[in-house]
Amino acid sequence: MKKILLITLLIISTAFAAVDAKLEIVKNANTLPKILISVASDTVEISTLSKIKDLLSKDLEISGHFEVLNIQNIIKYEELPDINTLSTQGVDLYLNLSAVKNVSGGYSLLTKLYDINAQAMILEKSFTTSRENRYPFLAHRTAISINDHFKAPSIKWMDKFVIYSVYQGAGKANIMIGDYTLTYRKTIVQGGLNIFPKWASSDQKSIYYTSYNYAKPTLVKLNIFTREKKVIMNSDGMIAASDVSNDASKVLITASPSGQPDIYSYNVNTGSKTRVTTYSGIDVGGQYIEDDSRIVFVSDRLGSPNIFAKSINSRGVEKLVYHSKNNSSATAFKDNIVYASKDKNNELGTRAFNLYLMSTKSDDLKRLTSSGTNQFPKFSPDGESLLFIKNYNGVSSIGIIRLNFNKSYLFPSKNGRIQSIDW
Repeated sequence: MKKILLITLLIISTAFAAVDAKLEIVKNANTLPKILISVASDTVEISTLSKIKDLLSKDLEISGHFEVLNIQNIIKYEELPDINTLSTQGVDLYLNLSAVKNVSGGYSLLTKLYDINAQAMILEKSFTTSRENRYPFLAHRTAISINDHFKAPSIKWMDKFVIYSVYQGAGKANIMIGDYTLTYRKTIVQGGLNIFPKWASSDQKSIYYTSYNYAKPTLVKLNIFTREKKVIMNSDGMIAASDVSNDASKVLITASPSGQPDIYSYNVNTGSKTRVTTYSGIDVGGQYIEDDSRIVFVSDRLGSPNIFAKSINSRGVEKLVYHSKNNSSATAFKDNIVYASKDKNNELGTRAFNLYLMSTKSDDLKRLTSSGTNQFPKFSPDGESLLFIKNYNGVSSIGIIRLNFNKSYLFPSKNGRIQSIDW
């Protein structure tokens, strides 16, 4: 693994003494800064803070940039940590947490980060939310702040909402938002069948989703804050928004207004629709690649579902995947594509839908999962992480794969089987 030299110049005057110190952390396969997270002994917010501590520990672990120690060393919030004891325990960083709750329901997380080797407090920050039940985002923002302080590769995707549809029974599905661990959850569309939610832009204010509560399947745009709703398009058969351009001005829509589904490009500013594929069979799930100039999509034009690519403005089609005969559910980031493939067998001797990573610039192919049904992959905004849905042994979960670290994590749904997801 490439070494990342993290050097932070610290000039802090604290009760330790006047310190002019350098914190040097070298991250490689065997050396990560060891961090101890503690809840201050004099706080009255023990219950929520304990949950924040657990989430924050998981965030830092998932980042791949820190080793979280499972030992105890508790002090009051305004006290200084015992440098000698912590140093003996192999602690590099000590994070002390406290919190303040106000009468209006707001909640503030207070944090102090100490560099034990430099004997200095190097970071003191507070994070506030208007509602205490949004505490998971306080944990995520703390992790991001610590990570940014050491100029490690970004983990800002942790602070993004995920939006997902959850089945509630026959012909019923609600749309919910949450943090990436599904610890925070809120229903934003309910009643009837509502599926395939997709963020309308990176600011995460509006979504596209498919509603079956109209005379025909209908694509709807909803501002989740103002509740303003707009009907984009309807179709006799399936309809779904599959991707949004980088500037949010265009949307790729799968629709079948007259027969088999094709892919359409919808202009957000003018409301015009352009048909992108014209095959007489099935073309679905378009995703932008190469600066939105081309798309990848799923088609059965060679007899079974597979992954193809084409320019937005030309008719020529290129087959991308020569592995397996049942490939679907593709996502793209720049030149990289992840798709779901139905494997005949896996290590357990059972059939599974697994995720594979490929590049449009090479023949490299890498399997990312090994069991269960893994579908609806979505790249993080920086392309270094992957979000997906995993169904295995009757449990529906959100999965996170850290592509540069070859590690994956699962967060089970507590509200039912997840239909589709986006972030």
